[in-house]
Amino acid sequence: MDLGPLNICEEMTILHGGFLLAEQLFRPKALAELTKSDWEHVGQPIVEALKEISATACSQPFAWKKKALIIIWAKVLQPYPATPSDTETRWQEDVFFSVGNMLPTINHTILFELLKSLEASGLFIQLLMALPTTICRVELERFLEHMTVNTSSKDVAFFLDIWWEMMKHKGNQQDPLLSQFRTMAHKYLSSSDDFCHPPKRFKSDPDVCPTMPLLAMLLNGLKQIQNKILCPGMKCCALANLADMLTVFALVEEDPQEVSATVYLDKLATVISVWNSDTQKPYHQQALTEKVKEAERDVSLNSLARLPTETLFVGFEYMLSLLREWGEELQAMLNSSQGTSYDSYRLCDSLTSFSQNLKLYLDTTTLSKEESEVVSDLAECVKDFLKKTSRVLKNRGLEKDITASIAMAIIEKKMDRHMEMCYVFASEKKWAFSDEWLACLVNNRALFREPGLVLKLLETVMEVSTSDRVIPESQIKQVVDLILECYADLSLPDKNKVLSGILHSWGRKGLSEKLLAYLEGFQEDLNTTFNQLTQSASEQGLAKAVASVARLVILHPEITVKKMCGMAVINLGTHKFLAQILSAFPALRFAEEQGPNPATTFMVSCLKETVWGKFSTSKEEKQFLEFLSCLMSPVKPQGIPVAALLEPDEVLKEFVLPFLMLDVEEVDLSLKIFIQTLEANAGLDEYWLQTCSPFPLVFSLCQLLDCYGKYWQLPKEKRYLSLEGKDLVIHILARLCEIVLANAETFSPDTWIKSLSWLHRKLEQLDWTVGLRLKNFFEGHFKCEVPATLFEICKLSEGEWTSQAHPGYGPGTGLLAWMECCCISNSICEQMLSLLVVDVGNPEEVRLFSKGFLVALVQVMPWCSPQEWQYLHQLTRKLLEKQLLHVPYSLEYIQFVPLLNLKPFAQELQLSVLFLRVFQFLCSQSCRNWLPLDGWSHVVKLLCSSLTNLLDSVRLIQSVSPWTQGQEQDLTQEALFVYTQIFCHVLHIMAMLHQEVCEPLYVLALEILTCYETLCKANPSISSLLQKVNEQRFLKSIAENISPEERRHTLLQKINNF
Repeated sequence: MDLGPLNICEEMTILHGGFLLAEQLFRPKALAELTKSDWEHVGQPIVEALKEISATACSQPFAWKKKALIIIWAKVLQPYPATPSDTETRWQEDVFFSVGNMLPTINHTILFELLKSLEASGLFIQLLMALPTTICRVELERFLEHMTVNTSSKDVAFFLDIWWEMMKHKGNQQDPLLSQFRTMAHKYLSSSDDFCHPPKRFKSDPDVCPTMPLLAMLLNGLKQIQNKILCPGMKCCALANLADMLTVFALVEEDPQEVSATVYLDKLATVISVWNSDTQKPYHQQALTEKVKEAERDVSLNSLARLPTETLFVGFEYMLSLLREWGEELQAMLNSSQGTSYDSYRLCDSLTSFSQNLKLYLDTTTLSKEESEVVSDLAECVKDFLKKTSRVLKNRGLEKDITASIAMAIIEKKMDRHMEMCYVFASEKKWAFSDEWLACLVNNRALFREPGLVLKLLETVMEVSTSDRVIPESQIKQVVDLILECYADLSLPDKNKVLSGILHSWGRKGLSEKLLAYLEGFQEDLNTTFNQLTQSASEQGLAKAVASVARLVILHPEITVKKMCGMAVINLGTHKFLAQILSAFPALRFAEEQGPNPATTFMVSCLKETVWGKFSTSKEEKQFLEFLSCLMSPVKPQGIPVAALLEPDEVLKEFVLPFLMLDVEEVDLSLKIFIQTLEANAGLDEYWLQTCSPFPLVFSLCQLLDCYGKYWQLPKEKRYLSLEGKDLVIHILARLCEIVLANAETFSPDTWIKSLSWLHRKLEQLDWTVGLRLKNFFEGHFKCEVPATLFEICKLSEGEWTSQAHPGYGPGTGLLAWMECCCISNSICEQMLSLLVVDVGNPEEVRLFSKGFLVALVQVMPWCSPQEWQYLHQLTRKLLEKQLLHVPYSLEYIQFVPLLNLKPFAQELQLSVLFLRVFQFLCSQSCRNWLPLDGWSHVVKLLCSSLTNLLDSVRLIQSVSPWTQGQEQDLTQEALFVYTQIFCHVLHIMAMLHQEVCEPLYVLALEILTCYETLCKANPSISSLLQKVNEQRFLKSIAENISPEERRHTLLQKINNF
């Protein structure tokens, strides 16, 4: 069947035949003269022809009926009579020319009576509204005039249907046939005077929405045929139309909120139930799909514009008069035992809506006294009518299960609001797992590829599968698999929405909480997926890996995430790839409501429960550190949206703060996490540290530093952080204070002062040196508090410094306090040196200072970190340079007085002797019990670091010293002498110490001999053979005192090789 070009075809031949038969029946008169009374005798062949066309065109009967009526209406609108020039033009331009010429000249009576006979009120409105506004109004006026002549009950019914259809009309701008019809009508309009002047009785603004004046015309039409409306059903229909028109096109707000999907569905079910019980309605015998389509139009009235106030009050007054005139009759009918017809139901439903909106209108609109009286009277009248007929809506008798069938029909045919019906479908537990429900889900799975629908379906399956209902396992598995297919087709952001919903609804166990029995092969899939992940850890395989994990993570989030955390630590090199995969699921940043710490996120819980505190190697710790970093600042791969799963403040609270104590095993790793977090997030625009309570955080670090004051007094099992770790604590504290100070403006002035005061009070509990580390932090607010004895040897400003009585700092301890200050930082060390009061011109004062310095160094050294010892080493050099420190050089390791220039190496020799004196002190009877074995190992390491610096310094001086400029002899002989002295001092110290701690010194002794040997071989002519033999014998004599045998043998062998 051809519904495209308007050409001559079989259907047109049938239509042509119908008109020829009608023409024969009406002879000798022409069909153009036919009147309303003639239709009964003449019109039947035309009606039969259209019915035959509809029956022949079985695939699209409605479409051909519409096409035929368009052709007929176009014929009616053609200007008549046509001039030869008009015919020539139309032949070329008018698409209706050829088919129109097959029909005789006809009038509007035939058109209107044909539409009435076919009960084509819907088509009438479609075609009417497609016409240009002027023609549309003229045509409606002609129809109304036609209805008022010899008005029959069929005329009334057709009029009421047309009124109702006009209110339901939504337009169809995409219909090409209607567009051609409209175009044709425009051409006829310009060539005819018939349409230039609309009827005098109706005037309107052409810019107003065309429906508004048409509704006003229909209201006038109702008044004209009111006396012909006799049966109660038509009266119900007339009142319902009037109520709906006034409600939708006047009382309801311009952009009304749509009713909920469940209310909408309930309305449809009610309408269809009433139709099913009302045998008089044409929809009674139609299939459910057709009923739903029509019911959708009935319950979805909406207005594009509003009735003028004048028309509104005409309508109010008219409704009031109709209710008063027809009220008693209709009440009696509605309260009878005849049952609920669609007309009676619609009347009560429309009046109920009208009553509610009328009350709102009365309450919110400013009205004159007369207007207010009209509205109040009408409101009271409607209220009284509804009160007396309330049984109609109460006893509407909704059919069992029809709601489910309607929802599924809407989904199947993708009708209006079908996506909302999908949500109702997915949520209704009582519908689930019926045969129709399963078929609908299978056939329309593409519609359920939305995160909200996937979650609703999962929720329904969860509840039904755990209820008392007996559902075959195969059905549950089928539905679960289908839902997972829909989930797999979602975009990654939508998958995250589903995952978020699952975590919030069922927690860390996900779907396995209730559906484990239906998730066959989960463990096998898990193992297979992660085996593949470890083998294809590349950016190319990332998208595939994310897709695989996306399925696993909703089935059992806890097992999946924990497995990935474990792999990230154990499998070397996979941590970055696994972090990228996890970062593709920001939903994992889920705060669990249950558990010991409800504020902890699911991701943190998995990390703590799986890997934290379970590292077996330093490589695993390193991978964990990098894994945390990637989770906080994920690398953004192309095409995959990722987000941080850990926030820096969260990492500090969970992995750092609880472990900042010397006796906690994780303290070292926590500090590494701390500095990594600070450095990685220092550039963030937002001051994230604020959420961590920065001042208590500063105090926690200070407490940790304070523990180092009693470090060697603590048992070994209470010392999980070495003195090397102290430098890291100091660095973190300095960096933290720097960041907090830089963001001081984020605090209110009052809060800042209170926080500083709180911290200052708390620091009073700790060693005074800890508080001095915050000198810059407190600057301008609090003075530096130091022992009073420090003032005895320093010129301290009272505006910046203040003395406090500290236990353990009695008379003569000023130098000890001074040296402890020098350990704190390079800047304070420089300041202390500049403030030191020692008279270089007084030999006795220098001698006493030098003795005191040695004693203080012995007291401070064992508790120094490597960096603090470095500060003291540099301080000692500066004191020697300024001749404030006197270190006499003894001749205990000199066989013959050397005739050498040792001045360039004076500091190195003095430092070596000083270190020897320090260890002689430490190993003396009064000090030897200060340190445990690992304490001795620590001071040996510090000594070796300083002596290594001395060796470097000797090599540098020997190679570039200004002492050799202008002289023939270089400093090689002097350097060899210095090596010999340092070697002797090292072996002396080794002889005083436990052999268990001497390994670093032994290695250093071998290095000194290597330096000695290398220098000798580089300068073979520097000394005689006798001198070499003597020096070799001397070194052997020193080395022979070393034990154990292995070390002694190696040293002697090394010396023999010179």
